[in-house]
Amino acid sequence: MSTRRTLIAGNWKMNKNATESVELVNDIIHHWKKVHNVDVVICPPFTSLHACKEVIDQSAEIFLGAQNMHEAASGAYTGEISAAMLKDLWCKYVILGHSERRENCHETDAIVNKKAKVAVAANLNAIICVGETLQERESGKMEKVVTTQVKASCDDFTEDDWERTVIAYEPVWAIGTGKTASPEQAQEVHALIRNTLREITSEKIATKVQILYGGSVKPANSAELLGQNDIDGALVGGASLDAESFVEIVKNACHEESST
Repeated sequence: MSTRRTLIAGNWKMNKNATESVELVNDIIHHWKKVHNVDVVICPPFTSLHACKEVIDQSAEIFLGAQNMHEAASGAYTGEISAAMLKDLWCKYVILGHSERRENCHETDAIVNKKAKVAVAANLNAIICVGETLQERESGKMEKVVTTQVKASCDDFTEDDWERTVIAYEPVWAIGTGKTASPEQAQEVHALIRNTLREITSEKIATKVQILYGGSVKPANSAELLGQNDIDGALVGGASLDAESFVEIVKNACHEESST
């Protein structure tokens, strides 16, 4: 059995103002039951990070993450956020290279790679997203697309960099569509990613890195997905905006629940 801890991260995307975000965090905590072997992260919009931090500080059971960051330390980058700014708000994680940013903001693997190196140097855990489109899958390019993204986004990582790196496989065709890769499809790609890590790093690192699945994860499908050998958690989108659904996914990820 894997010794990797399970990680469930909620990507709220561009939803919830600060007031609504606090309500959602409080609702999550209200439905919470202490669990073992699972790390839980919420990634609200930038405008809600401070407000959520205040609530999370009181619970000490949830980590805070951001949805993106710029690779520069500071400067004339209007509208951008630096790693130091995220650390100042006690963020522990940052999502990088989400398919929506790759497509809408034209982020390349090289850009993701720069951001990831800056993030881990600042002691942030980088959740690096990879995944193929429906057209790429149907044309037989899935393996090439995913392995290329992994290799290029994580190019020239040191062993210390890998200590703070999480890979999230999100098939683009399953994000926000209601479609989900079958557990077998998801496991196939997760195993491919882990083998790619063996190729570019070492058995030790490949065995240790957490690989998450994202793409219409819900309470109804999460248990079977999370039961696969190489799936170490989930990057949850829409379901993370509903406290009961999100907590149910967390519970489905638990190997054991606390009696306290």
